Amino acid sequence: MQTGSLLTAAGLMNLNKVFAGNAVLKNYGLQLWTVKEDMAKDPQGVLKQVASFGYTQIESFEGGKGMFWGITPADFKKYVSSLGMTAVSSHCNDIYKESFEKKAADSAEAGLKFLISPSESGAKTIDDYKKLANRFNECGAICKKNGLLFGYHNHDAIFKPIDNQIPMELLLDGTDKDTVVFEMDIYWVVTAGADPVAYLKKYKNRFRLGHVKDRIKNASEHDASCILGEGSIDFPKILDEAKEKGMEYFIVEQERFDNSTPLKSAEADAKYLSTINL
Repeated sequence: MQTGSLLTAAGLMNLNKVFAGNAVLKNYGLQLWTVKEDMAKDPQGVLKQVASFGYTQIESFEGGKGMFWGITPADFKKYVSSLGMTAVSSHCNDIYKESFEKKAADSAEAGLKFLISPSESGAKTIDDYKKLANRFNECGAICKKNGLLFGYHNHDAIFKPIDNQIPMELLLDGTDKDTVVFEMDIYWVVTAGADPVAYLKKYKNRFRLGHVKDRIKNASEHDASCILGEGSIDFPKILDEAKEKGMEYFIVEQERFDNSTPLKSAEADAKYLSTINL
């Protein structure tokens, strides 16, 4: 009887894993850069539309009206929350300016979890990237004081070797895993000819956020994003691996809109993500 009980328990555990692995993705976000022109005209109205598409999270960026679109961080948090969404993160500009400390404090007041650099700040040499890793660690310490994590969002060039070293790996290896995280832009990893799954496996728990952005099939252009599910990237496979390796936030970003508009594309992207099983 004892053996039978153990087998039954093991069987139940396996069934739980199966059902857990087939749960439909319910929480996913939108990088507001996708709808930047619309946001510039009517931030609150666009956020309301974004919520109606099924997004429960947003990621902002530092545009002409700032990360919080012309209102205070506290009011931004309150309004986004009233729509049933959470402002998870924001991209921010120049991380070397003294104003970075204020950006971190404001981000905390707005309820953000992550403050993210979307650029390499002009780094070109290996020494530049080593200095950048040091600055990321400094930013991580500043963010920690404010209850945040600092992050970096990749593009494609950072996967190209310099003096037989991959800058992306230098940043991953040279930063404090407790205060600095990474936002994997899957589109740019694929565009660079690198393997997202290989990086997720090698650097488990470092990629806490991901940009979910598809690439037009057989595209030769550099900027060739498209509506999710219409392109060439195998998101069910990649996102399943990503979740298992520590990715918590799946954030849509689209930058090209053939035969569509940014808002219609954002709606279609949300519909696609709502069918993903993780």
